[in-house]
Amino acid sequence: MLSTLASVIIASEEELAPLIAPAPVLGGIAALVFLMLGLVTFAYRDVANRHRNKRRPSSGGHDAGH
Repeated sequence: MLSTLASVIIASEEELAPLIAPAPVLGGIAALVFLMLGLVTFAYRDVANRHRNKRRPSSGGHDAGH
């Protein structure tokens, strides 16, 4: 029984798939993507501030005309 268990454990060892790049490079790419998304979000912040004061007065208190 013990030799069977050992053979199953040895047979179940799998070789890991190689990465396309080292882990620090993949982390740097992910950080760069998040930085770019943050810059795009920051760029559109000005657009939201320009349209803040252009609301039409609503008649019912509910802003249904988005």
